[in-house]
Amino acid sequence: MHRNNIPLDQQQERIARRIKETGSTCFFNLLTSPQLLDCVEEHLPEHRERLYPPTATLAMFLSQALNPDASCQKVVNDAAVQRTGDGFSASSVRTGGYCRARQRLPVEMISSVAKRAGELMTSRLPTAWHWKNRVVKLVDGTTVSMPDTAANQSSYPQNDNQKPSLGFPLARVVGVICLSTGAIQHAAMGACKGKAGSEFSLFLQLLDSFTAGDILLADRYYASYFLIALLRARGVDVVMGQFGARKTDFRRGKALGKRDHVVQWSKPVKRPAWLSEEEYDAFPDMLAMREVNVGHRVIVTTLLSVRDTSREELKILYKKRWSIELDFRHIKTTLGMDILRCKTPAMIEKEIWVYFLAYNLIRLLMAESALQTNCLPYQLSFKHTLQIWIAWNGKQFRDGAPENTMALFALIGGITVGNRAGRIEPRAIKRRPKAYPMLMKPRAAARLQIKKQGQQRLK
Repeated sequence: MHRNNIPLDQQQERIARRIKETGSTCFFNLLTSPQLLDCVEEHLPEHRERLYPPTATLAMFLSQALNPDASCQKVVNDAAVQRTGDGFSASSVRTGGYCRARQRLPVEMISSVAKRAGELMTSRLPTAWHWKNRVVKLVDGTTVSMPDTAANQSSYPQNDNQKPSLGFPLARVVGVICLSTGAIQHAAMGACKGKAGSEFSLFLQLLDSFTAGDILLADRYYASYFLIALLRARGVDVVMGQFGARKTDFRRGKALGKRDHVVQWSKPVKRPAWLSEEEYDAFPDMLAMREVNVGHRVIVTTLLSVRDTSREELKILYKKRWSIELDFRHIKTTLGMDILRCKTPAMIEKEIWVYFLAYNLIRLLMAESALQTNCLPYQLSFKHTLQIWIAWNGKQFRDGAPENTMALFALIGGITVGNRAGRIEPRAIKRRPKAYPMLMKPRAAARLQIKKQGQQRLK
């Protein structure tokens, strides 16, 4: 329900009435819930009382991910100003102590809290947010770049098409995201080069994030016989695009309608390298798959009943696969994870999980606002929520009073995104870049040339 024209005071009254009826704000309470605090406590390292204890360091790391200026100097300056404002003695504004504190943070503490937040949000989904009373999870991969250091290049080599010292290390990330809330459930990361860093290999590490009754929604890259068989063994259904190399012949199989049938997929004769002979033999010889033509695309699914899932419902559901592209855009562009800042592989992994945790916390606020203002989370704007939270947190309006919490949710729910079904935009840049030449030699060599010959003039 869209309420752009409803005054803010009326929205707050509506939220107050709803909170009184429900007795709590279940999603918002997750921020300080025992489940999340238990995750932090379980992985909390032994530490002395320092200027930057682990919990304060994690909070500052999160602040970096949520703010446009993600520099260490900015967050250290903010902490020093806050400390002085609270009446404590002034602390150093050098970043060395904070950077060392970040290095001491266990990556397991950050990742477990991020994953636990996503799991708790999904477990508390209202029935109206489910798809046919089932949880739909999206999967896809993306890449991120990072500073060109020897350590990063060793773990995340640059593209082979680039000359040494001219490219940047590149990491591949595969994530599982809940369709209803947009929250990240699990993620795996690795180098882009080599089979171990392929989307398929990384996704195999994420199978435990699926439980019986879930539905996996993915593009055609994941339409693999063995992957679908592994998911079916867990009681998970799939909806995917048809893999390009597989031919669809609607004259075969059991017809369910026009260009809609059920066929038997045979187990591939060639055994994949990642399967042992015993594992390969344990797979079923045949898989019953439904193939449906919707416009210019063939969808494959294990939802075989037309009575339970119509062709039109499959078409509408598959269109929602695009949501994960927008979710990754929020993480990489809106939050700024596209280009990472840390200079070692260990810190790169922590930085990625901090971005995922920050993203899940913003999604948590959106879910609670949607719950209290009677709409769906994907109808709310991620960037608007982030801007409201930064302003709210910066002004220190959060004092625990119910009316303040209600005002926060009302502000978040004050703007809904438009219906953009079928929107098409060219993948092209209109604004021309500045006419600087490409850097085609190592930076150190370029500096030496400038010392000898001066800057080249632009043509």
